[in-house]
Amino acid sequence: MYSKILIPLDGSKTAEMVLPYARFLAGRFKIPIELLAVIDIAEIAAHMSAERARFLDTMIDDGERHSTAYLRGVASTFQGADVKCTVEKARAADAIIERGEADTAMLIAMATHGRSGLNRFLLGSIAEKVLRGTVNPLLLVRATEEAKSNGEATLKSIIVPLDGSELAESVIPMAAGLAKKLGLKVVLFRSYHIIDNAEMIAGVRDEANEYLEKQVAEVKKLGVEKASFVTKEGFAADEIIALGGTTPGGLIAMCSHGRSGVKRWVLGSVAETVVRHSAGPVLITRPG
Repeated sequence: MYSKILIPLDGSKTAEMVLPYARFLAGRFKIPIELLAVIDIAEIAAHMSAERARFLDTMIDDGERHSTAYLRGVASTFQGADVKCTVEKARAADAIIERGEADTAMLIAMATHGRSGLNRFLLGSIAEKVLRGTVNPLLLVRATEEAKSNGEATLKSIIVPLDGSELAESVIPMAAGLAKKLGLKVVLFRSYHIIDNAEMIAGVRDEANEYLEKQVAEVKKLGVEKASFVTKEGFAADEIIALGGTTPGGLIAMCSHGRSGVKRWVLGSVAETVVRHSAGPVLITRPG
């Protein structure tokens, strides 16, 4: 399903919050890992005094050695996996996106924020740039104070938000493939929102239920044993986040954009909102 997993790290504990999920997937899929550190020379130089600028080359060399040693330490936590460590000199988002363009079957996995180290790149803004710029599947984990970077995460289900469009539905085959490979259940979700009209709400709810029943049947045809659906009145992003927060071991999987259906919600902006606020991991794919 994926050729390998690329994990950008900046040396911070916050950025490492994606590692438990990467270990879980790498162990189940038996695919290589590439750990990537990026030294942004332009960013370093922009925040350096003229007096210290003469030491720039030395600082960069020291940063490369430090980053290499750090990545090797992280690599040792992937038991039995094929792990490659790479240090690049570039703009962080550009380096990540370019590596993805060279291998579109590669999964990029990263935390949504974290700042430290020589290059001091802000993973919050970097993650958003990668989200908007990459064609690769992207696993994003929002770092929280409660999260841990050691061990393996456990996934139990995949939540697939749908809005009635073919673009949104394009994530279903991937989600079904993941569910079969990892032994997960699939939960299809659709929200609806109409103000102060009980009769209309009932009709829209029935339409949403009928639509998802058909989609559940399609998911089961793809070989998924456990598949169900949930509909909820409310705004799409809010309800997706809420469902993810009450589903232990839940992975939200959604397409990066798509617009149609009774709610006509724009899946691109919804995806960004979910990534920013979801307590669990979010897997973003691009329509084929």
